[in-house]
Amino acid sequence: MKPPYQALYTQLVERIDDERLIHDPLRTLAYGTDASFYRMVPQLVVRVHNEDEVRFVLQCTRALDIPVTFRAGGTSLSGQAVTDSVLIQLSDQWKGYRIHDHGHAVSLQPGIIGARANQLLAPYQRKIGPDPASINACMIGGIAANNASGMCCGTAQNSYHTVKSMRIIFEDGTLLDTADENSRTAFRESHSDLLSTLETLAYGVQNNSDLADKIRHKYRLKNTTGYSLNSLVDFTDPFEILMHLMIGSEGTLGFISEVTYHTVEEHPIKAAALIYFPDMETTCRAVTVLKSTPVSAVELIDRAGLRTVEGKPGMPEMLKDLGDDVAGLLVDVRGSTAPELEQKVAQITQSLQGMNALYEIEFTQEKGLYDTYWKIRKGMFPAVGAVRKVGTTVIIEDVAFPVEQLAEGVLELQGVFQKYGYSEAILFGHALEGNLHFVFTQGFDDPAEVKRYEALMDEVAQLVAVKYNGSLKAEHGTGRNMAPYVLLEWGQQAYDIMWQLKKAFDPKGLLNPDVILTHNANIHVENLKPMPQANDKVDTCIECGFCEHACPSRALTLTPRQRIVLWREIQRLERSGESPERLAELREEYAYQGVDTCAACGLCSMQCPVGINTGDLTRELRHDRYDDTKVGYWVADHFEGVTKTARAGLAAAGGMRNILGNGGMKAITGVANSLTGGVVPKWHPQMPTAASMPKQRIAVTQAGRPSVVYVPSCATRVMGAGPNAEDKRPVMDVMLSVLEKAGYNVIVPNGIESQCCGMAFQSKGQFAAAEQKANDLNTLLMQASQQGELPVVCDTSPCLLRMKESLDPALKLYEQVQFLSEFAMANLNIESKIPKMALHITCSTTRMGLGQTFVNLAQQLADEVVIPPDITCCGFAGDKGFSTPELNQSALKTLKTAVQDCEVGYSNSRTCEIGLTEHSGIEYQSIVYLVDQLSH
Repeated sequence: MKPPYQALYTQLVERIDDERLIHDPLRTLAYGTDASFYRMVPQLVVRVHNEDEVRFVLQCTRALDIPVTFRAGGTSLSGQAVTDSVLIQLSDQWKGYRIHDHGHAVSLQPGIIGARANQLLAPYQRKIGPDPASINACMIGGIAANNASGMCCGTAQNSYHTVKSMRIIFEDGTLLDTADENSRTAFRESHSDLLSTLETLAYGVQNNSDLADKIRHKYRLKNTTGYSLNSLVDFTDPFEILMHLMIGSEGTLGFISEVTYHTVEEHPIKAAALIYFPDMETTCRAVTVLKSTPVSAVELIDRAGLRTVEGKPGMPEMLKDLGDDVAGLLVDVRGSTAPELEQKVAQITQSLQGMNALYEIEFTQEKGLYDTYWKIRKGMFPAVGAVRKVGTTVIIEDVAFPVEQLAEGVLELQGVFQKYGYSEAILFGHALEGNLHFVFTQGFDDPAEVKRYEALMDEVAQLVAVKYNGSLKAEHGTGRNMAPYVLLEWGQQAYDIMWQLKKAFDPKGLLNPDVILTHNANIHVENLKPMPQANDKVDTCIECGFCEHACPSRALTLTPRQRIVLWREIQRLERSGESPERLAELREEYAYQGVDTCAACGLCSMQCPVGINTGDLTRELRHDRYDDTKVGYWVADHFEGVTKTARAGLAAAGGMRNILGNGGMKAITGVANSLTGGVVPKWHPQMPTAASMPKQRIAVTQAGRPSVVYVPSCATRVMGAGPNAEDKRPVMDVMLSVLEKAGYNVIVPNGIESQCCGMAFQSKGQFAAAEQKANDLNTLLMQASQQGELPVVCDTSPCLLRMKESLDPALKLYEQVQFLSEFAMANLNIESKIPKMALHITCSTTRMGLGQTFVNLAQQLADEVVIPPDITCCGFAGDKGFSTPELNQSALKTLKTAVQDCEVGYSNSRTCEIGLTEHSGIEYQSIVYLVDQLSH
């Protein structure tokens, strides 16, 4: 660190844990990355837990004249969350909330993900107004600070128009609660100059009719360029002005530590239609017509955009037959009742008569088709990202035209793309507000390419802001990206007012400098992010950060995005030969941070807009580390003996535990683990008992009694019940009991003891051994199932996922939850339920699309099912819970509080249940135990 930052560190470490003051090269690069195309590496990253820590940090940085930048989810696109100074990052302790007035208002801390807020409000049929496309990943702090909007919220339901109150921390550390009169009184005394400035500026604007009219016009559109000057027109109370100025201020005026929103209705019934028109001009005229109808959303998609999703799974076949000039509108309508929805649909359909739609207009409420329509719209951005040239980035800009001039504006904008050679650019957006996104690929490794981009943006700015008096940033925030163009859009008078506001809130200019306002005309083309080739498994990553909230190692080490960022940098340094010392340090640290603590669960692939599974990269790096070793082949060839030895080891360990206790076993195995290089696992307090293998089962043919092939995984063949479990039977015995109760002849294949799906080998990068075991199992199951005629059920979710990925598709493979739900439960008599259970949905269950199936099954067995909101993958990851227990501990650190009112927990993976039991304080077992307990 540079000297001023070392002095700051010395002050901060007195009150903030050293582990939350991050300054090493690996993590400052990783944590400093956001979704924009800018790269700045902070000198210091400070992970703050609460308001007091934020106040303390700001007081220290102010005394040392050190700039700071705030970061929530890091999904912003315009460069407003990057810095080369101090990055104040939210820890995971900013997830508090309070629901008011039966859901009509909600107070949210800035670390809550937007979708989680809506989940909390769902029982009241309410939601927050803003609905950005990134709502599953972005956090409330960013939603408010960027005035994010989205597809349905328009301008009426954005943060500016739905904010009720706010807690704000200013650059000097002062805390203001706008809902608390005592806080307001104290603030009037301490910050009278700021409030006076706001009153004076508001008075001046409201008495300047030309400027006031201009501001009203700009905010008739979606607009996030510059500060929220509409607050100076809309309010006279300085506290209302101040609070509304904070909306969209991008961390340049202060820190929002809590925001209270008025919520909006979440209509339960929805319908959508995808309507095609012969050309863009006709399409835009249709938008003008729809503006006065009761639509919830109207999304415009140009022909280039439609072309990007042609042929993709679930997309309509007729897309490929559309003409070159065709454009489409995705029209969404919602209602509280079926008659209300029907009336709205009829009105909308009638309004479009005579608009030359290419096909009959048909609205659908069928969920599959409805979701397909929205999948087309949401697939636009990632579709471009997935096919771009390696080394380039994807840029998404958003502008707004007055809707009455949308057709002319769009046609001219398309002409600008062609002029500068951006033939691949696509247009789509929230048409009702005249808000268009344009997406294109851009390389920044060539100065000529940078100049081309700069020339494009200059011309776009003239077209949108000057010729059409539109918005250069409709909803993505000004950031660094549009800061040089704020003057062009707003004019000198409004621009001067913005600088006055900035200086009133932040006299030293330390809060996120060069964001929104800058004196550097080239800031938008400086500090551009390199996107070097790294590995074909991750090269399509656009670093959006959508994956991060689902990653079990996110609070321990790195997220998938951060792993990719670092691997790109390592590969860049390898190729360039520069800074060998830094390269060596990054490689050394990445071994643990990037590889060892990756659960390789694959949940990131479900959140990633281009489908990247960062676990694939991790497994490849593990393969490079160990190659296909002779040990791997030997274990594969002697698997029956290995599992028997493991069972014997568990039995012996159980006996020793009875004598030495968990403390003694921890000490002994710790030494053994070190001496054997990790071959002997570390002791775990929930180390299971040894399982017993059931005898061979072959179906006895009985009339009307179906057969099923049962595959006990190697985990359930080795590991029995937990040491404190009331039901000591191994999972195999319980599965057999349930299947036989349900009327099945059960076949346990002969030779299953020597079999494995291969996951244990694949996860360690032993690909050849994994393939060998998969092939062997495939042969066995094809024979046992009569070449796929009989269903095959496995008792461990991750193993079944691996089998689906690697075995013959002719096999009818079922995970235990799926088989129970679809077949067995209909034949079982469940006479009573337990009052409450905790449920863990494993990552593999989620990836197979069985999450809701699992919930439905659980609800047949318990009156109340508790699913901890912040738990995704448990992080046990096969044997990681033994070799890297801190990963499991970090992933489940909120579990105990979440299930504190439960007495039992259930899941569908034996290894996961070990960690869940340890970190919850209650016993977790397979769901089949409860089915067996309650069924007759």
